[in-house]
Amino acid sequence: MTELTTDLKSLHEATLNNLKSSKANNTLRAYKSDFKDFGAFCAKHGLDSLPTEPKIVSLYLTHLSKNSKVSTLRRRLVSISMVHKLKGHYLDTKHPIIVENLMGIKRVKGSIQIGKKPILINHLKLIINVINEQRTDEIKKLRDKSLILIGFGGGFRRTELVSIDYEDLEFVNEGLKIIIKKSKTDQFGEGMVKGLPYFTDDIYCPVTNLKKWLKISKINSGPIFRRFSKGLSLTNQRLTDQSVVLLIKEYLNLAGIENKNFAGHSLRSGFATVAAESGADERSIMAMTGHKTTQMVRRYIREANIFKNNALNKIKI
Repeated sequence: MTELTTDLKSLHEATLNNLKSSKANNTLRAYKSDFKDFGAFCAKHGLDSLPTEPKIVSLYLTHLSKNSKVSTLRRRLVSISMVHKLKGHYLDTKHPIIVENLMGIKRVKGSIQIGKKPILINHLKLIINVINEQRTDEIKKLRDKSLILIGFGGGFRRTELVSIDYEDLEFVNEGLKIIIKKSKTDQFGEGMVKGLPYFTDDIYCPVTNLKKWLKISKINSGPIFRRFSKGLSLTNQRLTDQSVVLLIKEYLNLAGIENKNFAGHSLRSGFATVAAESGADERSIMAMTGHKTTQMVRRYIREANIFKNNALNKIKI
């Protein structure tokens, strides 16, 4: 009996670990953060948050709609639903009071999403030029240039970018192969390989700059993008994804560009937009970015072609 109890206990612990591992840590943190806000709303109005009911969720969505985008409302709804599932409770998110309320909110507010600005070729060159002008050690310049150029050239998400290890790199005659072990749309770690060819101009070439960075930093294992301690001593600590955002904003500011509407995602969206402007089809863009559906890529293509395929160009005035 004791042995059976021990077996059940170990199975229970393993099951809990499996449930936790089914979602990325960032995703779980987002669920908890969203649900915390829902819990605060319920506590303030004397309502039950767990388990809750569709009417209460609908009231919460209406409350949120005053200052939030429709996309935010949908994300909060997913978070509330997932927390209920993880805690063993059922919540009918398809209940008419939720669905019809969301439709009404969408009709009143509209649902157009204004994304962060993409970093285009002119931005990229200005950033690299301003880094080269800084009065700092060459090792820091090379790290920052490599980070930004690789991020743009590979259409990386910032979490993917800072997760690259030396063991994920393979330099070949054509350029560089980078193995992506896991990403937002590849939670089970099937992986993918991105190929970055050499650019004609070495100053802006991701592969050339990365080679220089690895040589000067003497990195031959582990994270390739690492933090500096005081005095610009290189540590073994991996850069955070937030570091990517801060560096982009810092150099845009130094280049005299308003940085408010740029973010870490600007490297990824910039690659997709520039590739679309240059005539790349959606399949080749998706092969690099790792998008699983065409919806977002087609949006980049539409924005890239907003003037190129403009009907007004046919009108002669």
